[in-house]
Amino acid sequence: MVPAIREAYNTAFTPEKYAGFLNDLHQVYPGQVDFRVAETPVFVPKDFTTQMIDACENIVDIIADPSFKSLTRDAIPEGLQVPGENEYSHFIAFDFGICINEAGAYEPQLIEMQGFPTLFGYEVLLDDVFRRHFPVPDGFSSYLGGHTRDSYLQLLKEIITGIHPPENVILLEIFPRQQKTRIDFYCTETYTGIKMVCLTELIKEGKKLYYLNEGRKTEVKRIYNRVIFDDLQQQTPEVQEKGKILFEELEVEWCPHPNWFYRISKYTLPLIRHPYVPPTFFLNEVRQIPADLENYVLKPLFSFAGQGVIIDLTKADIEKVKDPGNWILQRKVKYADVIITPDIPAKAEIRIFYFWKDGSSRPIPANNLARLSKGKMVGVRYNKDKEWVGGSFCLFEQ
Repeated sequence: MVPAIREAYNTAFTPEKYAGFLNDLHQVYPGQVDFRVAETPVFVPKDFTTQMIDACENIVDIIADPSFKSLTRDAIPEGLQVPGENEYSHFIAFDFGICINEAGAYEPQLIEMQGFPTLFGYEVLLDDVFRRHFPVPDGFSSYLGGHTRDSYLQLLKEIITGIHPPENVILLEIFPRQQKTRIDFYCTETYTGIKMVCLTELIKEGKKLYYLNEGRKTEVKRIYNRVIFDDLQQQTPEVQEKGKILFEELEVEWCPHPNWFYRISKYTLPLIRHPYVPPTFFLNEVRQIPADLENYVLKPLFSFAGQGVIIDLTKADIEKVKDPGNWILQRKVKYADVIITPDIPAKAEIRIFYFWKDGSSRPIPANNLARLSKGKMVGVRYNKDKEWVGGSFCLFEQ
C-alpha cells in the first residue's frame, strides 16, 4: 500500500530468504504452525490506519454505551447463556477489508468483529522472526496505541491473569493441541506463564474448578476463554456433556466472558452506521428484497471461520432461509487488488486488536494480524496452491 516500500521489498525478496524465515518460525515450536504463512507483511500508510481506528472508535462508543447490553439482549442463542457475565469484553477484534471505492481510492470496510481473543501471542512471534530475516522500514511498527513489544506483552499478561498468579489462570479450549491456531496457545504459555487446558481436563468440586498442573491439583480462578460453542456442539456426546460445566454457577472469572462472543459479533453490525461499515440488516427486518442481490452477501449470525456465508446470492437462497432472525444481509464491498506479488495481486484483510483492561473506561488498540488472499474469500480452501497468500501482519507507518 506504500508503493516505494512495496517495490523495494519485492525487489529484495528471494525464495531462499522466505525459506529461511519459515524454517526459523517453525523451529520455535516444531510442528505447531498449521497454516500457510504469507511471504510479505502489509505496509499500511498512516492515513489508512487513521481511517480504521476512526471506525473502531465509533463502534467502541456504541459498545461502551450503557444501553449496549439491552440492544444485544437477543444476541445470545437460547441455551448458551453463561452465568457471571461482566460489563465488557476484555478483547475485541475488528476485521477490515482493504477495499476500493467508487472514486478509485483505497478505504477500509468492516467485514466482521468479535468479542473474543485471536492470535495475540503468535503475532508477537511472527513480528520477531520476520525482523530477523527482512528489513523493516524506518518509522513502521506492528504495534498500535503507542505500544512497544514489551508494553504490549505486559498489558496482555495483565489482562489475561488479572490479579491472580499465572498458575491459577488457564487457557481453556477443546483439545487445544489439535487446533489449527495452537501455535498461539504455545506462545501464550511462554509470554504469560499460564497453561493451556482442555475442557475435558477440568475438575469440578462444588462451585470451584481445578486442573492438574504437572500432576498437582490446582484451583482455576480465572479462565482465558478460547472455547467457541459452535465447536463444542460439533463434539462427541461425552465432550458436550463435560461442556455443561461452563453453564453452571462457578467461582471463577472469565477473560473474556463467553457471552461477549455473541454480543460483539455479526449481530452488532446492523446497529452501526459509519462510512467504513457496509450497510447491514437483520434478514427478518428486510421488508423488500433488494433488486440487485448480486451486490449483497448473506451471513449466518452464529457461525465462525466463514462457514455458511453465501456470496453469489439469489432470491431463492433467501427464500430457503427458515430462520431469518439468525441471518444478516450485508452490502458487498469491493476488495482491492492491493498487494503486488510476482504473479497476480493479492487482496488483504486487516484485524485490529483492541484490549480492555479491568478498571478502564474503554478498550484501546494494541496490535494486529493480516490475511492475504487471491480467492473469492479469505480462507485456506479459497487459496489452495497459491503463493503470497495466508496469514501475515501489518507494519503501520507511525
